[in-house]
Amino acid sequence: METTIDPSKDVTKQKNEDNNVPIGVKLDDLYKLIDGINVCMLTTRRSDGSLVSRAMQTRTRSPASDIWFIANNQSHKFEEILTDPNVNVAYLRQSTGEWVSVSGMARVDNDREMIKKLYAADIKAWIGDLGDGIHDGSASDPRISLIFVEAQSVSYSKKDRPTIVQWFNIVKGMVTGEPPKVTADRQLDQDELKSSRFERGTKI
Repeated sequence: METTIDPSKDVTKQKNEDNNVPIGVKLDDLYKLIDGINVCMLTTRRSDGSLVSRAMQTRTRSPASDIWFIANNQSHKFEEILTDPNVNVAYLRQSTGEWVSVSGMARVDNDREMIKKLYAADIKAWIGDLGDGIHDGSASDPRISLIFVEAQSVSYSKKDRPTIVQWFNIVKGMVTGEPPKVTADRQLDQDELKSSRFERGTKI
């Protein structure tokens, strides 16, 4: 049976949408979320078309929500990015249920100066030292590359009211059938992100 999607019937989504705010507010709240969540999930596509996600640590972001990672270029994710650069980066703050979803285009970057700038001592633990004086897990290790994700669209959900009010609205919805207002759900499209790159710059 063919199903017709009618977005007007997704009343919970409509109740929690909060896009009628200045782009500066959208960006500032987004940055607070990303900067406060240490680990994210990076999703790529395998050669057979299936999706795979793995935990990554954001090394930094640009003022336009573009994201930088450091990783071992001998891992499959690099091969997957070169085959299909479309990726998703997802963040979740478990204590509040707030989340961020960044859809973008990834590229591999081997700029050694940028690698040195973003390198931190903990990276050596994940890369390892092979004991040959070259593959030592340092910033000069040829296995270390950057993954840069240029954001194409962003969706996020921000807690905008006390927990007790959220639960009151949920219980009220269970009784009345009225969808609860519990978060501020926002989107940034490609044009808004391009504008932010122009206004806020791209340097990190």
